[in-house]
Amino acid sequence: MLNKAGVQWDVVSLDAGDSVPALEGYDALWVMGGPMDVWDEQDCPWLVMEKAAIRRWVLELNKPYLGFCLGHQLLADALDGHCARQDQPEIGILDVGLTSAGLTDPLFEGIDPTIKCLQWHSVQVKSPPTGAVVLASSEVCQCQAMRVGQNAYGIQFHVELQESTISDWGQVPAYAEALDNTLGPDSLVRMQGQASPLFPEFRKVSEILFRNFVEKIA
Repeated sequence: MLNKAGVQWDVVSLDAGDSVPALEGYDALWVMGGPMDVWDEQDCPWLVMEKAAIRRWVLELNKPYLGFCLGHQLLADALDGHCARQDQPEIGILDVGLTSAGLTDPLFEGIDPTIKCLQWHSVQVKSPPTGAVVLASSEVCQCQAMRVGQNAYGIQFHVELQESTISDWGQVPAYAEALDNTLGPDSLVRMQGQASPLFPEFRKVSEILFRNFVEKIA
């Protein structure tokens, strides 16, 4: 979608040894997910500079930010929010509902009040940052999406899926262990079966989110 929209973009993989580039030359920052937790700074020392970069981006540069899953949690942790383990993991093809604020937010314009999405997390944003507005929630996780200020967004759930995403993530040991512990043996096959007929809907929602972010936020 980025290439099709004519967006020039760079991938920065801090876990592979990349450094945070000079932020001033960029118009938007996306932070994606990963199997680590926001507090795993000892095992994943790059999280320290990642949080510092997010904090500077949002508070000093005041530029558009979009974080998915871990990127959502890092947005909270980099500011004055708080993340914590949930009473139960949220894994599977599940429902998320927009809040009253989400229904009128430009990022979610054109998206149904309740959508199906992929969830694969056991940590949640327990306390959003000061001034944050919760845009979506579920029964298990109250902060499924939030806006901080006018330009920074975090989304816990996943609609940015390709047909291979679930099987690829199932090869990550931490993801596979959480999946089987929550849903039992052969859960990966069952999840893929649930997701397969929903990929057109996932794609539709992700395209709307992308278009809204590029046209209305960034």
